[in-house]
Amino acid sequence: MKHVITFLTTILFLYASSLSAQSDGLAKQNVPYYGQSQDAYTNQQCLLDVYIPEGKSDFATIVWFHGGGLTGGQKEIPDYLKGKGMAVVGVGYRFSPQVQVETIIQDAAQSVKWVFEEIEKLGGSKDKIVLSGHSAGGYLAMMITLNKSYLQHHAINVDDLLGVVPFSCQAITHFTARQEQGIEINQPTIDKHAPLFWVRNDVPPVTLITGDRDLEMVGRYEENAYLARMLKIVGNENIKLLELDGYDHGMVYPALPILVKQVNEWLKKS
Repeated sequence: MKHVITFLTTILFLYASSLSAQSDGLAKQNVPYYGQSQDAYTNQQCLLDVYIPEGKSDFATIVWFHGGGLTGGQKEIPDYLKGKGMAVVGVGYRFSPQVQVETIIQDAAQSVKWVFEEIEKLGGSKDKIVLSGHSAGGYLAMMITLNKSYLQHHAINVDDLLGVVPFSCQAITHFTARQEQGIEINQPTIDKHAPLFWVRNDVPPVTLITGDRDLEMVGRYEENAYLARMLKIVGNENIKLLELDGYDHGMVYPALPILVKQVNEWLKKS
C-alpha cells in the first residue's frame, strides 16, 4: 500500500508540475536548434527553451543569451520577463575552451535563425524579435547584430530586428577571444571579435545598459559609451546608453524592467 501511495503521489506531483509549466507559458523545452545530426557536445549545449505568453498572438519575442564569460552558465528565461505579454527564448550555447569564440557566435546566429523560422508557428511575429542578454550574452547579441554576415549566412537581414538591448556587454574584443590569442585580460584590443570593429550605419535600434561606471567590471561602461558614440557618429539615430547608478556588473534585475519598457516603446512605433 505504501508503494501505491508513493506512486500516486509521484504521478500527482508530475501532473501538477505539468500544469504549472503550461500555465507558466513554457511551450517548448530543450529544443535542439541545430537539429540532432551534430556531435554530442553540440547536442548537449545548443538547446533552447521557449516561453509563450498566454492568450496572445502576433506577440514580440525576446531572445535571451545568458552570461558567463563564454566559458560557463546555462540557458535561462528570466522570471521577470514572464507574464509581460512577450515570448522569451532562452538560448544555450557551447563554451570556450571546448570551442573557439567564433563558433560560439555562430551558435548565437543559429539560434536566432530558429526563432525567425519557428516563432510564427507558435503565434508570434518574426517582425518583432528583440535580442538581449547579460554580459557575454549581450556581447553575442551585439556581435550578430553589427556583423551582418552571421545572419546573412542564414538568409536573414539583421536589420529586420525590432531592436537590441544588451546588458553590460563587452564592446571591445571579448576577453575570452583575447585569451585565445594569448593577450592579457587587461590589454584592450579591437579586432573582428569586437562589436566596435563592426560599427556601421542603419543598425536596428540599440539600447545599451550598464551598471555604475565606478562599480562595473573594469572599463565596461566606457566600452559601451564609446560604442554608443561611434554608432551615432556614423549616422544611427536610435541609439541609447543607460548607466544604472549604484549597481555593479550584476545589474540584471534593474535592467529587466527597462528592457520590457523599451520593447513596448518600439512596438508602439512599429
